[in-house]
Amino acid sequence: MKILLTVVFSSLCVTAIAEEHSTEIVQQPTVNEYNYSTRLDVAKIISTSEIPYVCGVVPMQMEYEDSKDQRHILNYSVMGNGCSNG
Repeated sequence: MKILLTVVFSSLCVTAIAEEHSTEIVQQPTVNEYNYSTRLDVAKIISTSEIPYVCGVVPMQMEYEDSKDQRHILNYSVMGNGCSNG
């Protein structure tokens, strides 16, 4: 009987722990398009896309955290690395 009670209580504890972890909300980063009037609050850069070796304007993306530890994704454009000077 003690073994049965131990198994029942153990399973209840595991179920309670699993429910606690499953109710945590994972917040998706907000995606913003950059323009010259965009006010950025960048506290930490998480990742940036690599600039491709092409001659022309290419889309880029930067993921960062602001001063309130909220994650954001910023879409912007840069000139590619493939243009020569002469």
